[in-house]
Amino acid sequence: MATIIDIADAVVAVLNAPGEPGFSQSFTAARKALPAFELADLAGLHVTVVPKGVEVTGASRSLSQHDYQIDVGVQKKLGSDLESETAAMLALVDEIAAFLRRRSMAGAAWVRSVNEPIYSPEHLAEKRLFTSVLTVAYRLMK
Repeated sequence: MATIIDIADAVVAVLNAPGEPGFSQSFTAARKALPAFELADLAGLHVTVVPKGVEVTGASRSLSQHDYQIDVGVQKKLGSDLESETAAMLALVDEIAAFLRRRSMAGAAWVRSVNEPIYSPEHLAEKRLFTSVLTVAYRLMK
């Protein structure tokens, strides 16, 4: 299997590990090639892991540095209290980011996490849908 798929599957496995890490909200993460959902399907919390990209640069004469980007999408249709529900969802995204920080996946070392923008204001305004994408990068020398 491709290395990026192995890393994405490892992210799913650690997020779903029993007893780990005690997130504030319950979810089951899933890897998807195409993260498309109907709005009705997003009434419950969805955490979707998607392979995003690979950047390869030279490290030495015999080694290349491979940086793999994995997106972790967090989505949920919110109710009437947008302020408190958005705050709770942002807290969950922060928990996921903290959990993945400095954790190796499939032999690749964590490099950085980026959550920008922290959520989609358009989805929130138009659909009352919280959508946040955390991009996590892992590095492997080969």
